[in-house]
Amino acid sequence: MSILYDEGQQAIGTESRKILDARVNKDKLLDLLEQTGAYDETFWKVAVEQGWTALPIAEDHGGLGLGLTEFGLVAQASGAATAGAPFLASGYGFAKALELSGDAAVQGEWLPRLAAGEIKAALAFGENGAPFSSAPAVTFADGKLSGTKHGVTGGLAADVALVWASQGGAPALALAALEGTTRTAIYSFDNSRLFADITFDGTSATLIASGDRAVSIARQMLAGTAVVIAHEQVGGAEALLHIARDYALSRRAFGQPIGAFQSIKHKIAEMYALVELARANCIHAGASEGSDGFLKAAASARLVATEAYDTAARDCTQIHGGIGVTWEQGLHLHMRRARSLAIELGNAFFWEDLLAYELTGEQA
Repeated sequence: MSILYDEGQQAIGTESRKILDARVNKDKLLDLLEQTGAYDETFWKVAVEQGWTALPIAEDHGGLGLGLTEFGLVAQASGAATAGAPFLASGYGFAKALELSGDAAVQGEWLPRLAAGEIKAALAFGENGAPFSSAPAVTFADGKLSGTKHGVTGGLAADVALVWASQGGAPALALAALEGTTRTAIYSFDNSRLFADITFDGTSATLIASGDRAVSIARQMLAGTAVVIAHEQVGGAEALLHIARDYALSRRAFGQPIGAFQSIKHKIAEMYALVELARANCIHAGASEGSDGFLKAAASARLVATEAYDTAARDCTQIHGGIGVTWEQGLHLHMRRARSLAIELGNAFFWEDLLAYELTGEQA
């Protein structure tokens, strides 16, 4: 298997980045940090116009029928631009779960609307700090959901959610429109992620799967979405690598560019190595979708990409010195996003445990 992009994939990545470089405004992103419940509507309009919402959805449902690698490249461009809306990754997970369910009626109702950008989807999985609880607090009974999901990414503006619930003590996946639910905004250091607690109080829902089948679909969906998020992290880390390199070549101290100093060289070299390792893991994971080793590959990609983005955010800021922490410079957009993505849909401990289990078969 190649760990290089082909020409078509390279074109998707290059054009996506060009479009976002032209349309994403740093000042707008800075403004969003101080608002709750707002997102970058310009970015989302671009995503819909470019067909990015349709990329992973089958042609039968109005999509483009492309794979995880191609969709990941768009996510990578979004990560480089610190895109001000969180719906690409959650939309992928929502579409993947419906695809795996095999329910033609549900697919026919929701996937064309998702592909067209008519609806925005959220993944309501986490509660009480666990991204994938074995005993969900939200219950599904008689076609209705009850209970609260905490810290749902995109929850403030999503139209529909895929909900991890309990049905008679067994796990279940349910789909619910969010109109009429109670959403409590969570003020965070990355407000354009639209975090919210969502309370279901007899909310009508459609059962997607239950029991072991629900677990299997949820695991595959979480793994695929983790690969999308890993691509976002690679995009952010690579953008910071280039920012650090350019600054080190232009900023002078003691009569020479600071990039001539060994300590700066080492930081940039480490950032480069981490970005390329993360990129290779993402390509491998994207190509592994549907195989027996997909969960291992997804967990590895998520862990390596998290380290790459965290390290790049820290070191790029340090290379800039005092100016790196100013509001106008905007590096903290990446610092905040690196921390947000590191904990969304499972932190490093969750993915380390999953990887260990996949490798050894022993529960941590």
